[in-house]
Parts: sequence; structure tokens; C-alpha cells
Amino acid sequence: MTTRIDRLITSGTFALDGGVWDVDNNVWIVGDDSEAIVIDAAHDAAAIETALGGRSLRAIVCTHAHNDHIDAAPALAAATGAPVLLHPDDLPLWRQTHPDHEPDGPLTDGLTLTVGGTELTVLHTPGHAPGAVCLYAPALSAVFTGDTLFSGGPGATGRSFSHFPTIIDSIRERLLTLPPDTAVLTGHGDATTIGAEAPALDEWIQRGH
Repeated sequence: MTTRIDRLITSGTFALDGGVWDVDNNVWIVGDDSEAIVIDAAHDAAAIETALGGRSLRAIVCTHAHNDHIDAAPALAAATGAPVLLHPDDLPLWRQTHPDHEPDGPLTDGLTLTVGGTELTVLHTPGHAPGAVCLYAPALSAVFTGDTLFSGGPGATGRSFSHFPTIIDSIRERLLTLPPDTAVLTGHGDATTIGAEAPALDEWIQRGH
């Protein structure tokens, strides 16, 4: 069976440092006709479960622990039995949203997740958040970047737990080294490619140092 990527857009709020903003999030579902993983269980566990279409959910992968990327994770885990995976450096952020429910397992740099016969490698890309990760699937020519890289530049670093020079280092060392035709599938908004972002990112890199 062929592995495919499905995109679900869910809506809710992002809250941090006393502010609250309305946001639309991309929920990425990667798998074949029998099993899948969910990348960022945002806002609406029931809608995500419906989008799975009865497939076995192998894992709920959190690119980072801002509330808008994890708020539906415990409910989706309870409904499906899938483990929630998060990089340990983001546990302080996770506990702001879910103080009574810990993730089920850690994401570590270089860890490989396999679904539908396709491998996704965890790339630790701190900066937007300490435990931010991307997931690179070379067989799909895609990288799931959460809020580390968007069409037009890096993710925001103006709030607590974030650091601009660090996100620039992450993008330069972990993402710009990927093939130029790699699709960049983001946590919000439209997809782009590594090649399309590389020229503009040179300016961001200069600003970061």
C-alpha cells in the first residue's frame, strides 16, 4: 500500500505569555490504508479521528508543545490508544496546557518512526521552542517543520522559551542541508520547498549572527 500525506486544518486559539490569538493549524496525517501517525493534534480530536477513517493510529507526534499543537493530544490518545510523543525539552510548555497528563514517550534527535513502510526521522530543531522537532521523510520528499520554518521565513521567537539565533542555527544546519525539492509542510499556512526558502533565508541567517 502506498503511503500518503493528508492535511486537516483545525481552528482554535494559541495562548502564551498572557496573550490569546485565534489560529488555524495544519494537522498532518501520514500513513497508508491501514495505519497512520498524526503530526500535531490541534484543537479537535473528533475531527482528527474522523479524518483517520478507521486506520490504526500508531503515534501522536508533537512538533513542539505550544498549546495549539497539543491541546487535542490527550483526547485523541484516549480515543485511539496511540501514544503521545514529545521532545523532553518541551515538557515545561506541555505542563502549562496539560498539568495532569504527561506524554507517553520521548522524541529524540535521530529517532526513526516507521508507518506504512515509510521512515520519518526526528530532527531536533530548537529555537521556536526548546524541544521543537521536524520530521524528515526522504521517501516522500517531505519535511514536517511545525513552527520552525514557514513559507517566508523562520517561526516566531518573540515569546518565552524561544531564541532567534538558535532557530537560525537549526534551520541552517538541519533543514537547508536537505534536498532543494523537499516539500516543507508547516504547522500553519501553505507548504513551500527547501529550495524556495533558501535564498530568503540567507538574509535571516545574516540577521541571526
